Amino acid sequence: MRILSVVGARPQFVKLAPIASAISGRAEHLIAHTGQHYDELMSDVFFRDLGIPAPDFNLGVGSGKHGAQTGAMLGGLEEILEEAKPDCVLVYGDTNSTLAAAIAAVKMHIPLAHLEAGLRSFNRRMPEEHNRVLTDHAADLLLAPTQVAVDHLANEGLAGKTVLVGDVMTDVLYQVRSLLERRNEPLPLIWSRAATTSAPSTVPTTRTHRSASRPSSTPWRPWTGRCSCWPTRAWSAWPNGTD
Repeated sequence: MRILSVVGARPQFVKLAPIASAISGRAEHLIAHTGQHYDELMSDVFFRDLGIPAPDFNLGVGSGKHGAQTGAMLGGLEEILEEAKPDCVLVYGDTNSTLAAAIAAVKMHIPLAHLEAGLRSFNRRMPEEHNRVLTDHAADLLLAPTQVAVDHLANEGLAGKTVLVGDVMTDVLYQVRSLLERRNEPLPLIWSRAATTSAPSTVPTTRTHRSASRPSSTPWRPWTGRCSCWPTRAWSAWPNGTD
């Protein structure tokens, strides 16, 4: 099986790291980078520090208005799909790169899987909310990180193609924690303060605020264990899929 992962922004690079590791030796894995985030600190450092293979394709789209950026990605991704001929396309999260890859794949009748499916803010003023909803409804396989996400997808009539696989960000947490322990280096100042004081050690952002401002019907639930089931459950759920 040939899988094409499409990424383009920082959160997607982080999610890609454990996926690339899990797929290695199980399937042919290609990576397409749209260039939505493109400089050293927004892109290259994640590939280097998390041990992600270099992208096989890079569109270099860069910044732009939503329509122009998504359209440029769509055109470039169509050419990549024609060249790569993947058996499936794997998209991550909720960026313009996610939506562009989803549209390109479904228009070319290539099976589409969405990692981190089912997340909802219920705020339609967020561009990300449109991206994730449209991608979920276009995808053939929905890889949900939590039971809450599974419930959201079921409420939208998508239960039949949903698999609860856990949150890959937990895998990244374990990976980076182990790496720091092996290096035995001093932790950054923000973590050192957190260990010795009760002062807040994180800085709220707009994304954090929006994620926290969810309806009471969708409570936050802490993750209770490491995700070790992807891609095994994903393969078994894929229509006629094999390793």
